[in-house]
Amino acid sequence: MFPEHRPRRLRTTPAMRRLVGETELRPRQLILPMFVAEGIDTPRPISSMPGVVQHTRDTLRKAAAEAVNAGVGGLMLFGIPKTRDAEGSGAIDPNGILNVALRDLRAELGDSTVLMADTCLDEFTDHGHCGVLDAEGGVDNDATLRLYAEMGLAQAEAGAHLLGPSGMMDGQVGVIRGALDRAGRTDTGILAYSAKFASAFYGPFREAVDSQLKGDRKTYQQDPGNVREALREIELDIAEGADMVMVKPALSYLDVIRAAAEASPVPVAAYNISGEYAMVEAAAANGWLDRERTILEVLTSIRRAGADMILTYWAAEAAAWLD
Repeated sequence: MFPEHRPRRLRTTPAMRRLVGETELRPRQLILPMFVAEGIDTPRPISSMPGVVQHTRDTLRKAAAEAVNAGVGGLMLFGIPKTRDAEGSGAIDPNGILNVALRDLRAELGDSTVLMADTCLDEFTDHGHCGVLDAEGGVDNDATLRLYAEMGLAQAEAGAHLLGPSGMMDGQVGVIRGALDRAGRTDTGILAYSAKFASAFYGPFREAVDSQLKGDRKTYQQDPGNVREALREIELDIAEGADMVMVKPALSYLDVIRAAAEASPVPVAAYNISGEYAMVEAAAANGWLDRERTILEVLTSIRRAGADMILTYWAAEAAAWLD
């Protein structure tokens, strides 16, 4: 009798579907990006990212503790200074907002979560680029590396468990790893933003960090059409000492996540970025999508593509749903 094969037998009940489920999404696989701003008294909403704010130091501690209690696997911290300069000196200053906030969270949370720091100059430069500029206005790769090494050391000393070099400078992982090892910080790990693409989906993030950028970052971030180049970047970062690698963005680059997962001997992260978040929130606010179902489907798709962990602004909320 036709049909002889009936796959629907394995979909008959919630218990049956749970039994045969292939892709697991758990709170421990979610990392919450957080923003902390210098010189504000109350959290500052980010208009293009409903529900996300620039925190004060005090509200950051509270929100971070709540996220950890919800079960998230880690926190990625970004700092927004009051003043900026051409070299992003606030990123290296032990009393700069990012380093102070890292110390706050390490004192508050200890080793109960994985505390991560964005190791990049773009939030701290008055021109908004991820490195220092040369006489012609281009980003000077090697001069920037020296500052990354200092920034990485400052973040490690402030309490970060993992550093996140995200500037896409050639050699950034090796330089930071060498600086950490020479300083005896051999236990501080590196989550390398290895395949970071020059994406249109970063728009809301620019508001979140009050970016000063004019122009674009196409001379150092990757072309959205290039997969082989992404895999080469991943291979180089691993050779330089990366403990984990990242693909960013996530949703338009699921094929890159899959390719990275198949090639990488170290864990693979993916960043479900601000523009992806904003699209879902806008559609849900208009009643066009079921918000919770859509969020969990988005996150599951990133896991299904091969990501071991996901940076997402929904991390704390989704963790509560999953538990």
